Formats: sequence, structure tokens, C-alpha cells
Amino acid sequence: MKILITGTAGFIGYHLVNRLLAEGGINIVGLDVINDYYDINLKYSRLEEHGIKGSELKDRDIFVSTKYLNYRFLKADLADHDFLVDFMVQEKFDFVVNLAAQAGVRYSIDSPRAYTHSNIDGFLSILEGCRHSKVKHLVYASTSSVYGLNTKMPLSEKQPTQHPISLYSATKKANEMMAHTYSHLFRIPTTGLRFFTVYGPWGRPDMALFLFADAMLKGEPINVFNHGKMMRDFTYVGDIVESIKRLVVKPVSVDGNWNSDAPDSDISSAPYRIFNIGNNNPVQLIEYIEALEKALGKTAIKNMMEIQPGDVPETHADTTSLENYISFKPATSIEEGVSNFVDWFNRYVNR
Repeated sequence: MKILITGTAGFIGYHLVNRLLAEGGINIVGLDVINDYYDINLKYSRLEEHGIKGSELKDRDIFVSTKYLNYRFLKADLADHDFLVDFMVQEKFDFVVNLAAQAGVRYSIDSPRAYTHSNIDGFLSILEGCRHSKVKHLVYASTSSVYGLNTKMPLSEKQPTQHPISLYSATKKANEMMAHTYSHLFRIPTTGLRFFTVYGPWGRPDMALFLFADAMLKGEPINVFNHGKMMRDFTYVGDIVESIKRLVVKPVSVDGNWNSDAPDSDISSAPYRIFNIGNNNPVQLIEYIEALEKALGKTAIKNMMEIQPGDVPETHADTTSLENYISFKPATSIEEGVSNFVDWFNRYVNR
């Protein structure tokens, strides 16, 4: 088996590479542009865990891992269209997992072009590469943010998603529509994954858990938006990765239940599916903070604030479709997940 995983200097991509390398018998190529959206040293540290000297790489460089014979890493921009398509054709991957993207809801308000570059132009390169190299299955990251103004909980893949409230979520919705087009025209099996608030060790420093832990250890206040009343379906990264591992090798097919007179949005007459990946157990933000306080042994100084533009007050994933398809349900408690994060965070900041 030969697999391309994009975004491997990132949070989820790092963990997926770990999981698949532990499986053995898989030839993996990781890809990342290694931009400076957040601390580049964290990205280098993730790569070094895989035996990749990221700081030594130049664009279009391939580096063979010093730890794993079956792992190589390519530094490249997904939007470098012709190069990426040619590379995928030459390598002839069986499967592709696209986790590379410009992330962040609030950053998209100030830097919209970063999102069209990575999430639209870059994703088109992936689709064209899959088309011309006859990939068996493309799995790609979407987001729970596509549900936008929906308020009926739990959020189901069958609900309409025509009302995004950030450019980030709009580009991810566009990815789902682009993938469907390629599934329909070229019969490429594609699976979109709507992640719900992923957290855990090696997480991004712009996300709440990292920001909170860092501030609390320094004795600084934390900003608690919506006065801590926001409900989030926090999902542990290990559960995300287990789900992806099971999905990759199970290419989707045409769903015989799809009806063009009353079309569902998560299935199709093409080999196309959308799945939620969430914990199916939302908690208030304040409970999340309390779990962090317990794990750190410190009480946070809380600066209570109003909800921010682009944020939604609640997320809650209906994961029935995912459970039925791969016989797995994400279920790591926030107490266990936050404790694992703090164990890693203490080691990382004190290294």
C-alpha cells in the first residue's frame, strides 16, 4: 500500500503518520508547505519525531526519514499545481489523505486570500492529481464549521449547509462540492470528514487548549468567550486518527438509496460520502477549562467575554453514519484527553 498524506507537519497529519507507521507495511509520503501561520518550531519538532529534518528542506525537496525506511517527506505548496499533479502521477499512490489546509476561523476574516490559495487552489491540485493517477480513494478534511447557522442539534450530515459564517467554512464547503464533481465526472471515490473541535497532544498553539495552558502556567488571564457557555463537541485526536485509518482503506461506493427527486447531501449517485467525526457528547467551554485546571493543578484567571464574530454557540455531532460504516465511535472523555495534552505540554515547554 502506498499513501500520500498532506499536512504532516500539522496537528492531525502528524498523528496519522504516527498511527500508520506503527501499523507497518505501508509506504508513506508526507507533504507540507511548512508555513508560518503559527510557530514553525512546533512544526519542525513534529517532523523531527518522524526522522525528518524540516529546517533543512527547500521547496520541492524530498527527505527520506532517518527513523523509518518506509517514510519520505516532501516540502511543497499544494497550489504549485503542475508540480504536484506530476508528482502524484509519477508516484502512483493507492490512497490520498488531504489534511493540508489554511485553518482558523478568525484568521480568515483578516487574511481571506490565504484560504482561497490553500483550500481552493491547493485542493484542486489534489483532485487533479487523483484524477490523473487513478487514486483508489481520496479522504479529505472538511469541518463542522460548514453547518454555519444551523441550530438543530445534533448536527447531521443530511442537514443543509448553505449558510456558512466564515470564509474558512465556505472554502471547506467548496471542497465538498468540488470533490462531488470529481466523483461524479471521473468516478473517484471521495470521503469528506467534518471534524468537530479536535484537541490533544501536539495541538496547534492558536487553539484554546494550548492558549489556556500557556497563559495559566504564566499566571496570565485567559479569554473565555460567550462567558464559558459555548457548547463544543470536543474530539480527541486519537479518535480522529483511528477513524481516518479505518476509512482510508474502505473506499466509498455509489449509494443505492440516493434519490434525485429528494437528494440527501451526504450521499450520491457518485462514489461520494460525507461523515461527521465528533465525540457525540458536547460540553460547555467552562467544563473544558475545569478539566484543564484539574490536570494542571492551577486555577485559571478568567476574562469573561462576548462571543466572537465567526463563532457558533454550539456544536454537537451526530456520528451514527460513521459508526455504522467503520464500527467505531469516538469516545475519549475530556478528562482523559486533556490530561494527555497536559502531559505532552509539560514535556514540550520544558524540553
